[in-house]
Amino acid sequence: MTTPNTPAPVLPTRLAPIRGVLFLVFTLFSLCMPIRTLAANAFGDGLKSIQESALNDLGSRIESFAAVNDPRVTPVLQALLDGRLYSRKADGQMVYGDSGSEGITLRSVMDDTALGVASKFELRKISLNNALRSTLRETIGRLQLNIEDPEQRLKAVLAMRASADEHDLALVRSRQQIETDPRVREAIRLTLALADLDSPAKPLRLNAIESLQGQLDSGIRNRLTALLEKDEEGRFVEPDADIRHTAQITLAKIETRLAMNSALETVFFGLSLGAVLVLSAIGLAITFGVMGVINMAHGELMMLGAYTTYVVQQLLPEQPGLSLFVAIPAAFLISALVGIAIERGIIRFLYGRPLETLLATFGVSLFLQQLVRSIFSPLNRSVSTPDWMSGSWQINEALSLTLNRFYILLFCLLVFILLLQILKRTRLGLEVRAVAQNRAMARAMGIPTARVDAMTFGLGSGIAGVAGVALSQLTNVGPNLGQAYIVDSFMVVVFGGVGNLWGTLVAGFTLGVANKFLEPYSGAVLAKILVLVFIILFIQKRPRGLFPQKGRAAES
Repeated sequence: MTTPNTPAPVLPTRLAPIRGVLFLVFTLFSLCMPIRTLAANAFGDGLKSIQESALNDLGSRIESFAAVNDPRVTPVLQALLDGRLYSRKADGQMVYGDSGSEGITLRSVMDDTALGVASKFELRKISLNNALRSTLRETIGRLQLNIEDPEQRLKAVLAMRASADEHDLALVRSRQQIETDPRVREAIRLTLALADLDSPAKPLRLNAIESLQGQLDSGIRNRLTALLEKDEEGRFVEPDADIRHTAQITLAKIETRLAMNSALETVFFGLSLGAVLVLSAIGLAITFGVMGVINMAHGELMMLGAYTTYVVQQLLPEQPGLSLFVAIPAAFLISALVGIAIERGIIRFLYGRPLETLLATFGVSLFLQQLVRSIFSPLNRSVSTPDWMSGSWQINEALSLTLNRFYILLFCLLVFILLLQILKRTRLGLEVRAVAQNRAMARAMGIPTARVDAMTFGLGSGIAGVAGVALSQLTNVGPNLGQAYIVDSFMVVVFGGVGNLWGTLVAGFTLGVANKFLEPYSGAVLAKILVLVFIILFIQKRPRGLFPQKGRAAES
């Protein structure tokens, strides 16, 4: 209880700084509110001016709108360039519109909220002409030049390269001083070099041309080629002989590098084709080398592997990557079991009669094709490719590697190494090699050749099923899938050497690369004919292939 002489309590002095901080925060918040309100009003007014302006005035309204400091400006301009900016006739609201099967899906320009679906009769599209589209591209490029994402800055520089004026070049030069990303710095350097091609100063033009050596961009090649063109009267467009000579040398170096990249791309596609041939032939090489059986149903075993991939993906529809990994052992198991059943039920009664074996397995192939048609229908089935196998790996402007073929190439090498380890480090592999080299001696040593034959046929058939998994990522799955590869598989086996895995690998890649190098000159069909003729001539010289089988029974 306080007395009249007792002083009133006061707040501790340590609360004074807190009061100061709170006052400062409140003051800053009060100052920022009008700024945000002004920015929002400027954005809304800019949208309204674009909506209400005539086509002749739209260019100046776009420039004014681009000057508004708001992150929503660039998406609006991009939507306008893409033809996705509309105003609703009912209330005049500006919206983004994405066309779909049910109509145009709308989103608010102001806050990006969903506004349902409308028909084109309920909307008014903001129209553009070619001049405005060019202006928009340059404006968007300027805005994106200072974005934090280097990919967006790179796109901005490339967009400004085609028609950069002095103002744009000044922006690019100022950005060059502070740019840290090496790809963006290189793009800026090339943009400025192309701009210097139009300079009146000859030394600057010569330096610009020399700095473009080795560049693979088509726009750069076109600019250099234009320096060597002639007009209708046969006179050079570029009168200076030194500049033409320098441009010619630069173009020659660019063409050399282009040829090298084209050759590398052809080699890659040849190796990817060879990987498919190796996968389809490696199982055939085992059965043909050990048992001497010409299995005409080998392609249908690949088809079973492809259909197994399709079925597994139907069971896991939302996970194409996981279904692909599950399909590999499943396809191996199913094709191996079918192969063992074929060997035990038909082939073991026909050993030593190759013509009857060929006819019997051809009948099995027809049976398997009809069985698949009865179960899945004759229509082709599509197997989804995982995201990590889609698209391409862009190495430079002239060289890109498709990811699905790249992964199939790696998968082929992995299967080859695994099979090689099985044949070299397991008991089954030892018995298979013994039977392949000398069947009679292996039987005399107590090796159960009948069981080895069944397991070998199952192993080769299982690998054919795994090859079908790989093929499902390259083409549609259908009853005739295996027929396209059976002849090529036999060509690879015979060319490489019957029963030799290394021969199969080398032969598959060699034929694949040779085929791809011949196709541009002769066409796909004639290229295969030429490869077949080459193999026939080669077998005349070396009947046992590149890597002949070793052993006492190798000649038989």
